[in-house]
Amino acid sequence: MDSAVEGEADRTRLVAVMPLQLNRLLQLCSANLPVGGFSFSQGLEYATEKNWVKDQQSAHSWIALNLSQGITYTDLALLKRLYLAIEQQQTAQLIYWNRHLIACRESKELRLADVVMGKALMRLLAGLDDIDLVPYQALTELPEISFVCAFALAAYLWDIDLVSTLSGYCWTFIDNQVAAATKLIPLGQTQGQNLLFSLSREVADAVQRAGQLVDGEIGASLPGLAMASAWHESQYSRLFRS
Repeated sequence: MDSAVEGEADRTRLVAVMPLQLNRLLQLCSANLPVGGFSFSQGLEYATEKNWVKDQQSAHSWIALNLSQGITYTDLALLKRLYLAIEQQQTAQLIYWNRHLIACRESKELRLADVVMGKALMRLLAGLDDIDLVPYQALTELPEISFVCAFALAAYLWDIDLVSTLSGYCWTFIDNQVAAATKLIPLGQTQGQNLLFSLSREVADAVQRAGQLVDGEIGASLPGLAMASAWHESQYSRLFRS
């Protein structure tokens, strides 16, 4: 086969594969994914109760700060390591980073959200046709699995590349927070879309920064978020789970 024919064959394969990978990414990041992410506000409900977050501008500041200083230094940095551990079949590293990530959660509520959603996603993967979890038995037998770890496994099994996986995880976080903000502040639908537009511009920087972190730089403390999440447990009236 000459080079021209080979090039055309490669382009045909690209057209055949990329739409499927894109659709799998959209499926993984969809609000319709039955993992229960919509039921947690990640501390935002208490922040609105105390008027820390009260409009579109303050919602942007709250979500952007959590993305750049929290998600980047914990979730994204460890999502990368979990994905690579799965790819390289390093089970011990996979289990280690999963435990490390759960230990980074600074409140009972944040930990609960992580492990409940992780368990739900693993249960979903086990029920899907054409998904073989036998090689990942060590993960399925863990008493607790982080949503980030389950997200990495789903992305790898669905042949989604690492950068798209990291970007998609950011979108999942942003989309959930904006959806919560539209109910809590409340915001109009157009304001919510403007938030999504502005916040999504910060994803590339978050992914790049997370990719450069060494192990000793992993982990972040956001006292305001931790306290808001903890105080949410005793908030008088709640829309979201605690």
